Amino acid sequence: MKTKTFFIAIICALTLTSFTSKAQSKIVTASIKVYGNCSMCKKRIETALDHKGIKKAEWSPKTKELQVVYNSDKISETEIHNIIAKVGHDTDKVKAKDETYAALPFCCLYRDHEMKDHH
Repeated sequence: MKTKTFFIAIICALTLTSFTSKAQSKIVTASIKVYGNCSMCKKRIETALDHKGIKKAEWSPKTKELQVVYNSDKISETEIHNIIAKVGHDTDKVKAKDETYAALPFCCLYRDHEMKDHH
């Protein structure tokens, strides 16, 4: 009887462990290169990422690095790149459409070498 109870306890423990591992593996942290210049860019990028499945997004104008924490069951990294490009910012994988980029405020035109020199 003790052996049967012991095996049932082990099976329950293994089952709970596997469920916990699956739940934790959904949350992913990624670092994405996102081009921009200033605090307006920062606000635009971070606001665009106020999206279902994204837990946290923080972009640094100095390093051009976006730290994003997201649930990979709800959104993919490719979708995150596309969201950023739709608001006019290039990433290391997706380029924003030229007309979207051109509509950015002058100080945010990161492809313009003159603007890069002023930031």
